Amino acid sequence: MSNTPLSNQQILSHVDHTLLKPTASWEDIVALCDEAVKHQVASVCVPPSYVWRINQQYGSALTVCTVVGFPLGYSVTSAKLAEVQQAISDGATEIDMVINISDAKNGGFGKITDEISALKRACGNNILKVIIETCYLTDAEKIKICGCVTEAKADFIKTSTGFGTAGATMEDILLFKQHIGKDVKIKAAGGIRTREDMVAFIEAGCERLGTSAAIKILGGEESTGY
Repeated sequence: MSNTPLSNQQILSHVDHTLLKPTASWEDIVALCDEAVKHQVASVCVPPSYVWRINQQYGSALTVCTVVGFPLGYSVTSAKLAEVQQAISDGATEIDMVINISDAKNGGFGKITDEISALKRACGNNILKVIIETCYLTDAEKIKICGCVTEAKADFIKTSTGFGTAGATMEDILLFKQHIGKDVKIKAAGGIRTREDMVAFIEAGCERLGTSAAIKILGGEESTGY
């Protein structure tokens, strides 16, 4: 990494500007999207039910990311596939899926690989990010899932939903870097509350950051949420 300090715009270019609260109104979503366009973030990450409407209003001005199997991950694979297909049809070009954490606890890492592979095939050239919800996993399980994500040819491994008991940690990012394949990128999400957090994660190798408050943070406010 260069010794030159990162500018706010360089940081924002890594941000998936996120609003996944269950109470999010259309007015809230518009405010998020307007900020995203103005500040040139990497994407907006929004509930699936808003994807079509955002695409109709903003078109190519925005990259739209949405979530699948969110936030608990225990939907059956066929349901997740239907979500992916609908999201892409509605205009999403990035999908953040949640793994079945119970499969990890049952030692079913082959099932996890198979599910990620199926969703990646459904995504085609669109980006698939795999949320593994690190707060519920042992290091040994995280290492196994790094292998699943790599074998299934997903584009990203992502730390957290932001709805679990904890979010991204530097320890998990460094663990990922040791065990993912060379073509897998990293997204840190959950608990990113300061500019220093964002810079540290980017400098550690995170290509994306998931946060609802990056623009406020860079304006001098600390975040208290996802």
